[in-house]
Amino acid sequence: MAKNTIKVAAKGADTVRPEVVGAERHPGLHALRKLVGRITTPLLPDDYLQLANPLWSARELRGRVLEVRRETEDSATLVIKPGWGFSFDYQPGQYIGIGLLVDGRWRWRSYSLTSSPVTGAGKPAIAGRSGKIITITVKAMPEGFLSTHLVGGVAPGTIVRLAAPQGNFVMPDPAPASVLFITGGSGVTPVMSMLRTLARRDQITDVVHLHSAPTEADVLFGAELAELQRTHPGYRLTLRATRTQGRLDLGRLSDEVPDWRDRQTWACGPEGMLSDAEKMWSAAGVDDRLHLERFAAVRTAVHGDGGSVAFARSGKTVRVDAATSLMDAGEKAGIQMPFGCRMGICQSCVVGLVDGYVRDLRTGVEHEPGTRVQTCISAASGDCTLDV
Repeated sequence: MAKNTIKVAAKGADTVRPEVVGAERHPGLHALRKLVGRITTPLLPDDYLQLANPLWSARELRGRVLEVRRETEDSATLVIKPGWGFSFDYQPGQYIGIGLLVDGRWRWRSYSLTSSPVTGAGKPAIAGRSGKIITITVKAMPEGFLSTHLVGGVAPGTIVRLAAPQGNFVMPDPAPASVLFITGGSGVTPVMSMLRTLARRDQITDVVHLHSAPTEADVLFGAELAELQRTHPGYRLTLRATRTQGRLDLGRLSDEVPDWRDRQTWACGPEGMLSDAEKMWSAAGVDDRLHLERFAAVRTAVHGDGGSVAFARSGKTVRVDAATSLMDAGEKAGIQMPFGCRMGICQSCVVGLVDGYVRDLRTGVEHEPGTRVQTCISAASGDCTLDV
């Protein structure tokens, strides 16, 4: 089976305390944090720690935005200095959850780390900056409130919440002898972390990279990719402008990469491209060499009229259509819903269905009272009541 990973948002940052990673490497500081937590009860230790440094927190991971660097017309790289407890030993290709306070509400999404875990910073380095940093690169989407805000509305100095890096779409160390990257649009972001890491480890020996974007101006990291090709004979880049050349036809992949069956392949981009890759690698009997990452869930056609969703613990009720997930319904009603990936993968959003029926937005299967349902990919199938 091809390896699929889905971006997972910060796990319940408003309802579940994020894990403090790296504590074992700083036992003295961690012991102090625990002591402060005890002696300041019932006040939060953050109330005191923030007086010294806003990045010091006893209950969550934080970071400060140092710079917002424009990449293309609708995308930007955020340079972030993580605070107390962040671990830089993540794997190239992993993603991170980021929470931003907008209009009094913490909004969370996950984005691929584009920095290299080797030093905790991407290229180029930030002149005059000291300490370890991370970078994420965000493309503003028309339907994406947070992505648009991150690209165009975040000022340097802004404090954000972070969740520990995670994900299985990663490059091992040492790297495979021969590698194929197939990326489209912002799907290049996790691969950028891999490429930067391979370059720093001097492991770019036989890497073929096929990347598609609407136009040359839309290519994220275009100058850096070109420089990698110029300075590393083992890296071969092929760019495709889809507005003039059309979409990549994987059926003709052998023309460009005759040995694609022998390469370990990482693919990230539009759903159509990834589905074609799954079918092609499976038909060739080499699907164990294909690693995929999807940025969006695939949903079936919507049926029915929705209904009223009652949230038993909060006492709130909201009317929704058949396309609105139970999680979205709860959050719009001001309820702190448990969440994780928002893609139906991690099971962090599961709650009890007290009454009524709900439908899985991916498969159309209905769930009955007494079962536990994933709120991020389930919608009301008539009136229902949730144990939230």
